[in-house]
Amino acid sequence: MARIEDYAIVGDLHTDALIGTDGSINWLCLPHFDSPACFAALLDSPEAGRWLLAPASGGSCTTRRYRPETLILETEWESADGRVRVTDFMPPRDEVVDIVRIVEGLSGAVRMRGELALRFDYGQVVPWVRRDKRGIRAVAGPDAAYLDTPAPVRGENLHTVSDFTVHAGERVPFVLTWTPSHLPRPRPVNPHTALHDTEKFWTKWSGRSQAGGPYRDAVQRSLITLKALTYAPTGGIVAAATTSLPEQVGGPRNWDYRYCWLRDATLTLQSLLGAGYTQEAAAWREWLLRAVAGDPAKLQIMYGIAGKRRLPETELTWLAGYEGSLPVRTGNAAAGQLQLDVWGEVLDGLALTRNALLTAEDDSWDLQIALMEHLEGAWDQPDNGLWEMRGPRRHFTHSKVMAWVAADRMVKGVRGSGLPGPDDRWAALATTIHTEVMTRGFNPELNTFVQSYDSTDLDASLLLIPRVGFLPPDDSRVIGTIDAIQRDLTQDGFVLRYRSAGSDDGLPGGEGVFLACSFWLVNALQGAGRRDEAVALFERLLTLRNDVGLLSEEWDPDANRQLGNTPQAFSHFALINSALLLNHGGAEHSNHAVGAPPKMSGSGL
Repeated sequence: MARIEDYAIVGDLHTDALIGTDGSINWLCLPHFDSPACFAALLDSPEAGRWLLAPASGGSCTTRRYRPETLILETEWESADGRVRVTDFMPPRDEVVDIVRIVEGLSGAVRMRGELALRFDYGQVVPWVRRDKRGIRAVAGPDAAYLDTPAPVRGENLHTVSDFTVHAGERVPFVLTWTPSHLPRPRPVNPHTALHDTEKFWTKWSGRSQAGGPYRDAVQRSLITLKALTYAPTGGIVAAATTSLPEQVGGPRNWDYRYCWLRDATLTLQSLLGAGYTQEAAAWREWLLRAVAGDPAKLQIMYGIAGKRRLPETELTWLAGYEGSLPVRTGNAAAGQLQLDVWGEVLDGLALTRNALLTAEDDSWDLQIALMEHLEGAWDQPDNGLWEMRGPRRHFTHSKVMAWVAADRMVKGVRGSGLPGPDDRWAALATTIHTEVMTRGFNPELNTFVQSYDSTDLDASLLLIPRVGFLPPDDSRVIGTIDAIQRDLTQDGFVLRYRSAGSDDGLPGGEGVFLACSFWLVNALQGAGRRDEAVALFERLLTLRNDVGLLSEEWDPDANRQLGNTPQAFSHFALINSALLLNHGGAEHSNHAVGAPPKMSGSGL
């Protein structure tokens, strides 16, 4: 089975396809990110659905790359018979879903093999397939797919097979189109025109980037990846394109990440605004406002791509799992957890966009007041924390710090932007929270902040304390926390989220190092004036990207491989923010992308 880093993606701003180095599309959900997969070989075997298009001799490609500034993938094989390239892309969505694959002979004559196995509903449903003069038509229940190609096709053991030879200078296109089965067959797509239009779309989008500096290429690839994880109709950004890729191979920590997390809001907005993508930031803000509207007491940590609240967790027992990692899950029960930090993330994100976008009207303030008023009565409760622990609730230090952030940003809204509100009351609350965190969340004997009140455990989230402005980045207690994490919460120099053994997080087994946490350490080191360490760690992290610049959620330092769902938005916007910080050369703050706001009087700092 292919490693996670063997996959690249193409997408149409509604869904993404994962393509391996062997030329096989092994994951694709249609018509949207969170729809059932029609290619699910990623989580089972080829019989669960895939689309292979590669030399008949097989094997991994010789090279592959994205066309500069685009999401168009070019994969090349070189053999004794010649060289061949397969260009894969998905045109930005109009009315239907199109996946275009163009085989191009570069030299000699190469025998090619195509195998299309459509399996709807995560590998369960084999469609009824008929051949016509344009290719094939496959129908099952609500789904219909059409393959258009001039290449010969035939049925073989419930697969659609194509064997042909491509000579130098020849191009053989394949277009797979999905529509609801009750609609007529859509108009044919000209693959070469679609390629031109898709390249024009992406290069124009990339041309808006204001990213610069020595890490510009890495930043832009990460920005393109974030764009590829965006659901265009609503502006929501999914955490990843996949479900159930394991945090430990063979273990049970396998989650569905095809949803939108509120926690990602501020960090996503930072990365988009820092690179000049104000339209995307505004769309994400509008998604955020729609999703959280309603009873503040029922704020969730995540929502569906259109803002749906119910995300019931289900196990797909017929799938074998990635390298035997079970269970395979859809939905996410963490949606029902209490995670107090999200109130702070939402209010921080809305403050960030208010300062950056400078909209004439701020129709979110009433909602922010309602969220803050609820948090005033709930901040002192134990919760599940940002790592969504399934063990007992506790008083997580990071959750309390983010409650302070909520009060801090609301006071700034009143005192800095002239918005109405009880700023003295919120300032007093901020002081109360700050004092409690310093008393119960900091261990003076160990000279470090701790994961939860009165414990001695470390947690990577403590590295965010200077980012949100809770303490200055060069404060001795921040330095002590950095040193403790480097000493006791790293593996091969990379940062763990926490020590899962003995953590009582409700799950057996361990996991790899969480990539975003190591980027947080980069930022904390930079803020502490330890730039050489920060740059060295950042450049090590860049080497963990795969050959086309993608990162998953975690890294296994023992096996030297990526782990977890991919591509992971959290990893990519953490990369962007660290690069922007290093380019800027200063200390990080949650409002860094638009200039750090002034220190809040009465906040207890």
